[in-house]
Amino acid sequence: MDQGTRAELLGRLTEAVGSVTVAHPTRVAIDGPPAAGKTTLADELADALHKQGRDVIRATIDDFLFPRAQRYPCGEYSAEGCYFDTHDHDALNRVLLDPLGPGGDRRFQHAVYNRTADTALSPPPSTAPADAVLVFDGVFLMRPELIDRWDLRIFVSAALDKTVDRAVIRERRVSSPADVERRWRERYIPSQQLYFATVRPTDHADIIVHNDEPHQPAWDIPTH
Repeated sequence: MDQGTRAELLGRLTEAVGSVTVAHPTRVAIDGPPAAGKTTLADELADALHKQGRDVIRATIDDFLFPRAQRYPCGEYSAEGCYFDTHDHDALNRVLLDPLGPGGDRRFQHAVYNRTADTALSPPPSTAPADAVLVFDGVFLMRPELIDRWDLRIFVSAALDKTVDRAVIRERRVSSPADVERRWRERYIPSQQLYFATVRPTDHADIIVHNDEPHQPAWDIPTH
């Protein structure tokens, strides 16, 4: 395991992206529990790649949710519902990951859903250069429906109890601490435990970022 500054971590990740040799856009997954720091890391990586002159497509699993009416058949706090009923993986593959993959035409859509308005989206397709990089963050990205679509798999690890504390701070303007804690402890953390038990995501990761201390991260490159 290596440890260093945030800049050193980003340098290692940009090297890893640059080492991928494919004839289509490089599809990078940044997986991990809610509030582990995935979105921040994905934004930083996208910025670092931009500075290297790469064409970057930035997208997130939050733009591939099912409508709210479909997401909670098992109840708002169901861990199984969080894992099985939340994300439209078929649409994600169809409009983004497969077009950017082997044999794809590189015409993609970065979203199918507006979470704020709870409405479907159908943005006009864009065409990616062959050497573009997709930086995609989200939960459950190593599950069987998606695992073969990634060219580089990064898992952001953080102690699950620590993610509760971060979430309370992050969401204090929209939810009470009690509501956030209940959602994490009844829905999000058990859904991650289900994911770890059934998929073992870190077994599939090319790089594991240990993000308990974001300013002093550590990272592993597993030998599979």
